[in-house]
Amino acid sequence: MAERVSSYYLTNTRVHSILSFDIFSASVSIECHRCAFASKNKYLFGHVSMKIKLIPGDSAGTVTAFYMNSGTDQVRDELDFEFLGNRTGQPYSVQTNVYAHGKGDREQRVNLWFDPAADFHLYSILWNHQHVVQVQVFLVDEVPIRVYKNNEHKGVPFPKSQPMGIYSTLWEADDWATRGGPDKIDWNQAPFYAYYKDFDIEGCTTPDPSACASNRANWWEGTSYQQVDAVAARRYRWVRMNHMVYGYCPDKQESGHSTRMFGWNL
Repeated sequence: MAERVSSYYLTNTRVHSILSFDIFSASVSIECHRCAFASKNKYLFGHVSMKIKLIPGDSAGTVTAFYMNSGTDQVRDELDFEFLGNRTGQPYSVQTNVYAHGKGDREQRVNLWFDPAADFHLYSILWNHQHVVQVQVFLVDEVPIRVYKNNEHKGVPFPKSQPMGIYSTLWEADDWATRGGPDKIDWNQAPFYAYYKDFDIEGCTTPDPSACASNRANWWEGTSYQQVDAVAARRYRWVRMNHMVYGYCPDKQESGHSTRMFGWNL
């Protein structure tokens, strides 16, 4: 099912948070606290995308997020894009994370190779299931920046049974968002605006994994989407070699924890 902006609603109406919709697009601003919107339905596997233009200028201390979440608290599944603001002239970073059955701590961070505040860019998540072969791909302008494969047979959790809604939030996180916290938000720059358009959701609304996987109308379940093709693989390697700035397992290696999960999910 393909759905667009009419399938979203405002989730937070705190004072100083503003969100406006028209038939094709939305804009979000913060003066303090947080503002968010969400899809009305939840989906089990599929492809979601939207074009976003991020906060220009001094955006340090802000986080603009586009993500999927099951809403099941301690055992939640979640797939995250988090765009981390920065001081003027510094690159924007995008952090991805995967929660499976309530466990996260799988952050990877990439410096974007363009100015995401100058124009709209397309951000997408492909999440599929076919027998035991499943993959999640995070894409920026159709360039894969992260691939998370199903390796349950190796003991790595994979989100596959909980439908997830689509959300976007804009909030203050200056205790960690920019260089780990020393660059605080400058409220003299407020309000901070992020803009959204070309919403697209194609997903299975049946909360039965087997039914979603067996439906031939679900193009994202096709064999060509069960792995990254040669062209996408080259682009993926280019991103990781030139723009990846943080991965969760190198830090864990320094602290003596296992690094196997990271290796399995490149």
